[in-house]
Amino acid sequence: MNWYTGNAVYDTVLTVAFAFTAFVLIGGLITQSPYGRFASAKYGLSLNPKLGWWLMEIPATVVFAVAYLSGPHRFEPASLVLAAIWVLHYGNRGWFFPLAIRQVPGKAASFSVMVLGMGMFVTTLHGYLNGMLFSHDYFGRYGSDWLTDPRFLLGAAVYLCGFVLLVSSERIVRNLRDKADPGTTEYRIPYGLGFRYVTSPAYLGELIAWAGFTLLTWGLPGVVIFLITFGNLVPRALATHRWYREKFADYPAERKALVPYVV
Repeated sequence: MNWYTGNAVYDTVLTVAFAFTAFVLIGGLITQSPYGRFASAKYGLSLNPKLGWWLMEIPATVVFAVAYLSGPHRFEPASLVLAAIWVLHYGNRGWFFPLAIRQVPGKAASFSVMVLGMGMFVTTLHGYLNGMLFSHDYFGRYGSDWLTDPRFLLGAAVYLCGFVLLVSSERIVRNLRDKADPGTTEYRIPYGLGFRYVTSPAYLGELIAWAGFTLLTWGLPGVVIFLITFGNLVPRALATHRWYREKFADYPAERKALVPYVV
């Protein structure tokens, strides 16, 4: 993977992104991002999760679209396929997921504005770096032959496996709450599919998807988002596993936290 594109702005943003990646990797060892079950009032104002998630993910859609449409290769086959994969992911993450959240009525806001700010920063970087890379093709990589390159084919297969695991796991968790009466229960033990093996299969799916994305794009922006996701989700998965074991006496003993049969 090449580093310098020759575009001073792009290379500077990529350098900033890697610096922020180091911050996330170190920060993940110290504390959990304060949202969901790990929300805390000590971080100040919090938002409704639906609004918070949507605002956090919006830059990935908007900034990507602006950056992508500015490039000379935006209508070429490989670039369009890469953009379609992006739209698939953020159609789910940025639009469907937040709107489908089933929140307990009357529950206090639990999405910290600190998380919102950092998340918007990440999704802005992420959208810009990939949108520009796909449509400007700085390294002359994304010709039509890229769609038959082994890196793309293997990466696409890995990505789709991760995406399916992610979406199916989120559906199971979402359906633990009755759509008509989400306040009947707040937390229950999820079962089925990825939950047979790990506590956080959605996190595992997200990591697999971004690993596949890194391979199918063969670009450093993919490395950035994989490492940021790793730094955020791995410590969170371990903490979530401990939380379930402490909260539920009958929690399945054979489940691991994140990787089946390993950890």
